[in-house]
Amino acid sequence: MKLVPYLAFNGQCEEALGFYRECLGGTVENISYYSKDQDIGMEIPDHMVGKAMHMSIRFGDNAIMGSDHIDTVSEDTNISLSIDFAGVDELEQVFDAMSAGGEVTMPLQDTFWGSRFGMITDKFGINWMFNCHLNTPDQPS
Repeated sequence: MKLVPYLAFNGQCEEALGFYRECLGGTVENISYYSKDQDIGMEIPDHMVGKAMHMSIRFGDNAIMGSDHIDTVSEDTNISLSIDFAGVDELEQVFDAMSAGGEVTMPLQDTFWGSRFGMITDKFGINWMFNCHLNTPDQPS
């Protein structure tokens, strides 16, 4: 498993991760944008079209991921810790254990990007994202 910080922005994701990429000497691994053509299970507001739905950069053995959040984020909600798992069994075991006493904010489910994914806020108020690629389990995002 690999731990990756996931940052939430109010429309500056591409600029911020581009800045971090430049400062850290990294590369952009991927970027996808919100559009009206996507079926992601929610309505995309007009002001979000063209904003970063997901972006990741890599520098050395490290990565930072982020997105522009549809709802406004504040300094106390702008970071989550994301864990990439090699297998679904381990993902489900850790998700269940860490959600005890906390709040499941998105139950584990298969996603349009080919992963099993879920989110919790643990009993200490820390936001966590859990991801396991279903097609290529050994490839972190």
